[in-house]
Amino acid sequence: MKRLPISFVMALLATSAWAMMKPGASAPDFTIEAALGGKEFTFSLKDALKKGPVVLYFYPKSFTSVCTVEAHEFAEAMEQFAAVNASVIGVSGDGIDVQKEFSKKECRDKFPVGADSSFRVIKAYDAAFELPLAGPVFADRISYVISPQGKIVSAIKDSGAHAHIENALRVVRELGEKKKT
Repeated sequence: MKRLPISFVMALLATSAWAMMKPGASAPDFTIEAALGGKEFTFSLKDALKKGPVVLYFYPKSFTSVCTVEAHEFAEAMEQFAAVNASVIGVSGDGIDVQKEFSKKECRDKFPVGADSSFRVIKAYDAAFELPLAGPVFADRISYVISPQGKIVSAIKDSGAHAHIENALRVVRELGEKKKT
């Protein structure tokens, strides 16, 4: 069996899957078809930021093991997010019909999930896992906290679920404390 040259393997790995936006960058504005409690609506980042910080998290696929755990943990923490006027939205490449079910069952009617089958928003946030010649395959597990001013104040990439919720809560609480002073 012929071995692939290391340079070819490295080129395969050097895709936007390893990228993510950095704190301080302006968050790309977007509207997206979303679901909350099984009901479809249009989510607008601009409108959500008027209320406070937004936790935008990308995940690979609804109803898979880690994505389900992550949705459960975000749902359990929603009162804590609401206490500091922060909102949460999850986004994957799944279609709206899948997101309607996921929002009811796994998000427990607590927060919306966006349907980005075109990968428009996922790509704008450097969260697409892409393969050469195949294009975007799924969203990478990346979460951002976006300030009401539209700036990314935190970005984390972790294959597990827990770090995303823990980091987002810490950052939105810090933003809430800064606002008080």
